[in-house]
Amino acid sequence: MTEPTLLARPDGLRLAYAHRPGAGPTIVFLPGYASDMEGAKALALDAWAARAGRAMLRFDYAGCGASEGDFEAGTLAGWRDDALHLIDTLVEGPVVLVGSSMGGWIMLMIALARPERVAALVGVAAAPDFTDWGFTQEQKIRLLSHGRLEREFESGPPMVTTRAFWQSGEANRMLRRALPIDCPVRLLHGQRDADVPWHHSTQLAAQIRSDDVQTILVKDGDHRLSRDGDLAQLIAAVQGLPESP
Repeated sequence: MTEPTLLARPDGLRLAYAHRPGAGPTIVFLPGYASDMEGAKALALDAWAARAGRAMLRFDYAGCGASEGDFEAGTLAGWRDDALHLIDTLVEGPVVLVGSSMGGWIMLMIALARPERVAALVGVAAAPDFTDWGFTQEQKIRLLSHGRLEREFESGPPMVTTRAFWQSGEANRMLRRALPIDCPVRLLHGQRDADVPWHHSTQLAAQIRSDDVQTILVKDGDHRLSRDGDLAQLIAAVQGLPESP
């Protein structure tokens, strides 16, 4: 791991990032919940970008990875704003957003906020609205009552969710409305994903207005989709996107 570069937000907190120059559109990797820019998918894409001469931006949300801040102070909207600050400050021209799990939710938020900048979307086990469908009623009550909830996940260690994050998620739900997104979209999802059921990707595909939407289901794939074959499929999805106009 090379030492990341730091970019200050308007409030002074510094975000860690790695920006590779090259041809555009710039690939921007959006990590999942409690993940960072050193994950297998981000590094595999970055290695391919280096070979292909493509520009790429990887980064850590505030409180995650090498960025400053308190993880439990993070919210969905706040992490979206981190991504927008990095894109607006560091990237010229169009971007291809690659969102993993929660990063797939944030990529939709960015596509709605900056439609003129987004050339394409690639979701990997995209998890929009997981504050809605990902918690039982009992868990929601406990979360609202106590302010935080720690849960076990099959794909990794226990994770803490705060009341502030949950409320931010509920204020930014996507799956109950049409999404005015017109760029090409590719949605990869493992059908053995125990954390984000694959049918959420097919529902998301139906909500997106663009006609150029493809859902790619990996029958034996899990939530991470980080095996060599999964990574090759992710790279192929990015490489196969239509040329920007």
